Amino acid sequence: MSIIIEKPGLLTTVQDTGRTGYGKYGVSLSGAMDRPAHLIANWLVGNTGHEPTLEITLTGFVAEFTADCWIAVTGGQLTPVVDTELLPMWRPVWVRKGSRLSFKKVESGCRAYLAVSGGWQIPPVMGSASTYLRAGIGGLAGRALRSGDILHIQPGQMALPESSGKMDDSSSISTVPWQVSRLLLPAQTGHPVIRILPGRQWEDFTPVSRQSLLEDSYRVTPQSDRMGYRLSGTPLELKTPQNYISEAVAHGTIQVPADGQPIVLMADRQTLGGYAKIAQVISLDLSVMAQLAPGHTIRFEQVSIAEAQRWYGVWVRELRILRKMIELKLKELH
Repeated sequence: MSIIIEKPGLLTTVQDTGRTGYGKYGVSLSGAMDRPAHLIANWLVGNTGHEPTLEITLTGFVAEFTADCWIAVTGGQLTPVVDTELLPMWRPVWVRKGSRLSFKKVESGCRAYLAVSGGWQIPPVMGSASTYLRAGIGGLAGRALRSGDILHIQPGQMALPESSGKMDDSSSISTVPWQVSRLLLPAQTGHPVIRILPGRQWEDFTPVSRQSLLEDSYRVTPQSDRMGYRLSGTPLELKTPQNYISEAVAHGTIQVPADGQPIVLMADRQTLGGYAKIAQVISLDLSVMAQLAPGHTIRFEQVSIAEAQRWYGVWVRELRILRKMIELKLKELH
């Protein structure tokens, strides 16, 4: 079983939950930019969540399935279509051999995740199948997918829809009468409010700059990528210009270089940074950041550590409940 990549689109890479334990060697965590979307896509096709998915950016992706298989598409609404039929997102979908999957129009977000039952057959590098583009490791030869690439699919555990007697055989796809509610997911809007905590050098910035960060809007620039989102807006200034010793940075760290324009570090971030760190995006809002395309504007809101921890705890519990509910619904297919 496999798919043949006819067109890779703007950027399509293999990603999983990331490469842990190698930061001390300068190796980035990488992994899916929108981690909840990646996990849910896997759960919908009976996987554990650690299997790799394809992270598809914006539009242009086209691939052909060489065998029948279960798939799920989550993340941004990029209008997935199988042959001529609109593919329902956030639910398991049975795709038949010879069908072609494409993404037609960006309606919201900018990254979609394609999971297959059994997972993509990708050899791990340092314990992960994630593609780290800057180092050229992981995924398929350490690079973005290209036209003509073939990705093999490992055998899955989900039952064939024909054997369940509950699926429609009249088209290229068959699906189930349920889906993951979007109400459970972080909102994807073009102008979100991103919650932040004060960073290591928060007090080193002028009061006017700290106020600007919290009151003004910032635009995601075309220079943004998986390593970091470069923002454009009111420049942020230190009270006294100075150099900092490089220290550890994290997913969501907001650094401010000499030009005063903030950079939000993302999945392929470096492990150390010497720019002043004005703030840190809370974990719950990283998936919202991941779905922002160039041109979108954001605002920041300061919250407390206690609030961020409480919201994160609630979200983790909701994800656990969601996974159990999906597992129960999948059993109905057997």
